[in-house]
Amino acid sequence: MRVFKGEVTTLPPDKSISHRAALIGALSEGTTEITNFSGGFDNQSTLGVLKDAGITLLQDETEGAYGRRSRRVIIESRGLWSFQPPSAPLMCNNSGSTMRMFAGILAAQPFASELVGDSSLMKRPMKRVADPLRLMGAGIELSASGTAPIHIKGRKDLKPIEYRLPVPSAQVKSLVALAALHADGETRIIESVRSRDHTEVMLGLETIECNGERIIVVPGRKRIEAKPFFIPADPSAACFIVALGLLAPGSEIIIRDVCLNPTRSAFLEILAEARAGIWVENQRVIGGEIIGDIVVDNLSGLEPLRISDPQLVAFIIDEIPMLAVLSAFSSGEFELHNAAELRTKESDRIEALVVNFQRLGFECEQYPDGFVVKGRRITPSGTVAVDSFDDHRIAMSFAIAARATGLPIDITDIAVVGVSFPNFFELLDSLEV
Repeated sequence: MRVFKGEVTTLPPDKSISHRAALIGALSEGTTEITNFSGGFDNQSTLGVLKDAGITLLQDETEGAYGRRSRRVIIESRGLWSFQPPSAPLMCNNSGSTMRMFAGILAAQPFASELVGDSSLMKRPMKRVADPLRLMGAGIELSASGTAPIHIKGRKDLKPIEYRLPVPSAQVKSLVALAALHADGETRIIESVRSRDHTEVMLGLETIECNGERIIVVPGRKRIEAKPFFIPADPSAACFIVALGLLAPGSEIIIRDVCLNPTRSAFLEILAEARAGIWVENQRVIGGEIIGDIVVDNLSGLEPLRISDPQLVAFIIDEIPMLAVLSAFSSGEFELHNAAELRTKESDRIEALVVNFQRLGFECEQYPDGFVVKGRRITPSGTVAVDSFDDHRIAMSFAIAARATGLPIDITDIAVVGVSFPNFFELLDSLEV
């Protein structure tokens, strides 16, 4: 039986906050210094498109906490309209966050531009990007199937709008907010189900609770003064290490400096309610974000996870693959509803999870908005081939199951983990006793 113990101080910096810090830095007036920026492929894609659109920035390394090296990004900008017409299509690679949020900024620039990605990103739906930006007056053209490339004819005089999000999406909320910063008047973004709130927190935007809805107020032509950002550890990455400890009896792990923003850490509450041996220590606030240390002490079994509340699903959308694998391997069961958004990620994550669970002998049934794992019919003998579907979260979820249980699982295209967790396997090796 495998056991994992140790202190984790090298978890990847938070992807979501890294994206936003870079984009906000490019819209600010002055010098923005970002400490502990993510080195993952997605966040590097954001820096790449910023440079290709005329923003001056550099990366280097400094001494960080616990004696580790920390990536630093310095951005020089002159405010909202600091961008230059790119000489070629802007390559977002596999990063949907880059493509969607940067589209909001480009919609407000007085020139034409084009956003493209890798083969996976070019299949992902982008109509939800186009709709609000068209309402604001930007010219947006997509492929016949509603996907990238995104052709943008920006305009400096975007119109303020009142926009009700059709589905919970932090990326769409953010792209509207970033575009609205340039508009000639106040924009209001209405969400009936709250999604992660880093953009409004980092920009200091006013929020109003009214009749069960949340309204984000974005003032137009807002001057953003450059300020420093510190990027805490990614809770979505922490979820994998938490699952590793919970799946391997006798494991004891502490994960330092994790972002505990309530819109990002709900998976910890789910696990605690399922009697998982986890708790949080050393909570504090840095740059408006709650940060703390997660302790994992595998003392008891996990009760089956059943998730259906739409608000909860919105909060844990990135952690669902790992939670599903954790629940299936520890209790034999898992159930999910109201999560149709999973079908629009790097892969159709509902389909990807069900296909792989079935290959591993689990009995599953899927629905348009979720699936259920009813138990395990057989434990396959020999090595089982599991498909990553070119999706980093699918790959890592089943890699954790393999490492914790010792099952011989062969995962295709495993290098895709570098999208969000470049030191994933190195960290697992360091924890194994």
